[in-house]
Amino acid sequence: MNVSTQATRLAPRPAPAALPPSPPRPDPTHHRTATARAALLSGPILPTLFRLALPTMSVLVAQTAVNIAEAYYVGFLGTDALAGAALVFPIFMLMTMMSNGGIGSGVSSAVARAIGAGRDGDAEAIAFHAIVVAVVAGGLFTLATTLLGPALYRALGGQAGALEAALRYSNYLFAGAIPVWIVNLQAAALRGAGNVRVPALVTLVGALVMIPASPLLIFGLGPLPGLGIAGAGIAFGLYYCGAMLVLLRYMASGRSSLHVRLAPLRGRLFADILKVGLPTALNAVLVNLTVILVTALAGRFGTSELAAYGIASRLDYIMIPILFGLCTATLTMVGINVGAGQSGRARRIAGLSALTGAILVGAIGAIAAVHPPLWLGLFSHDADVQREGAIYLRIVAPAYAALGFGFVLSFAGQGAGHVLWPFVASALRILIAAGGGYVATTMMGGSMASLAAMVTLSLLAYALICSVVLWADRIWRAAR
Repeated sequence: MNVSTQATRLAPRPAPAALPPSPPRPDPTHHRTATARAALLSGPILPTLFRLALPTMSVLVAQTAVNIAEAYYVGFLGTDALAGAALVFPIFMLMTMMSNGGIGSGVSSAVARAIGAGRDGDAEAIAFHAIVVAVVAGGLFTLATTLLGPALYRALGGQAGALEAALRYSNYLFAGAIPVWIVNLQAAALRGAGNVRVPALVTLVGALVMIPASPLLIFGLGPLPGLGIAGAGIAFGLYYCGAMLVLLRYMASGRSSLHVRLAPLRGRLFADILKVGLPTALNAVLVNLTVILVTALAGRFGTSELAAYGIASRLDYIMIPILFGLCTATLTMVGINVGAGQSGRARRIAGLSALTGAILVGAIGAIAAVHPPLWLGLFSHDADVQREGAIYLRIVAPAYAALGFGFVLSFAGQGAGHVLWPFVASALRILIAAGGGYVATTMMGGSMASLAAMVTLSLLAYALICSVVLWADRIWRAAR
């Protein structure tokens, strides 16, 4: 072997060329989120709106079925129990609307605008700030209803057995106020991020559990004692505690597109929630105060009339959750487009959504007006209750289309960060319904028909004022 051959064998061999790094594995969660945002910013408006709205709407219809079923069960306890539930229902709906459509709208709007502007870190921190707000607000509701409930329900016309039933129901129902607020605000945060599936699924499963659980607690079964109207309140509390644990666990996991984790509290983020949330919550206060004051006016007529108004006006309230899926989809689409600087598209979304809302609940109102026993007969067969309830529905239900149009536009305004005109509309609504109702019934001796006429007039005025959101150029030029 010559020297050159040996040197060649002993020379170190060159290292093999490094392989190019493998491409990163695609993140399916990130891909789904990016696709959903692209649809919100550039997809066809109505199909995207329905895709966002239908899961929430379908589940809220199921949740509404829970409310109907509960009122149906309570009806077996007698007229006093029905009247007592009618006294408490506006207060519970006040809390629901403040958390879902009030402060919840502020949370959804803040999250949507942050995501539209590419501030994903702020969006996640807003979700944690929402929990802090929920604990404070829920605690205040529990404390207020415990201390002020007797005076409040008495002022609304509660007497004897109706007042006793109202207090029992109220104490158990509002004991779970903090879980109600946490569930509603975290669901609002997810919807603001475009995730409507998980909040819808949690609500649906809860509704399926509640419908059989509520009568078990109200009437008892075997060794399980019946708790009467208190059982209805306990059933709601158990549902919201379970839903709270499921939602918080999901949002703390890596499966959620919007994560919730401990974050430093920042005044800027609280302000971002509350600049829309507080005026909108005050708006919800006015809407519910309208019903509370009209309830007090109906209570002047007697227990049968109070029960009739409670049943009939429950249908008024049920229009709200039916609309809510459409409203939250509108808020999310408007907010994300405003955050991305696409105010013209946001305005078109507002108009199409409002017309959809008017058609949706207007059809329900037309059916209720033509044949009131379809609704009233679910809860009572008392002739006096049926008669007074039919008078109310024949006059008010045709105006549900106006309610739908105005209510959806108020959420569109929230998505754009504008709440003035919806607030003015709600103030005018309470002035006409409660103030005009007082004049018509107390000062002029009017009947349920007079009271219903004032409620109808208030809904028409509400829709007219809310329409300013749509045609005022300044709102959309100033949107940020």
